[in-house]
Amino acid sequence: MDLMGAIWRKSTRSAQTNDCVEVATNLSAVVGVRDSKDPAGPVLAFDPYSWRVFVSALRR
Repeated sequence: MDLMGAIWRKSTRSAQTNDCVEVATNLSAVVGVRDSKDPAGPVLAFDPYSWRVFVSALRR
């Protein structure tokens, strides 16, 4: 998986803590999710449709 150019962001609700996840949604084929405490660690990859369904379910 090519993560070059990934722009990682975390929720504005997380304030200044590093105890959260970061998401990269600017990639063409996947949405990347990683632990903000370990940015060089493993990344979970989701197809964009599945990610939208997941986030939509969380909001409900």
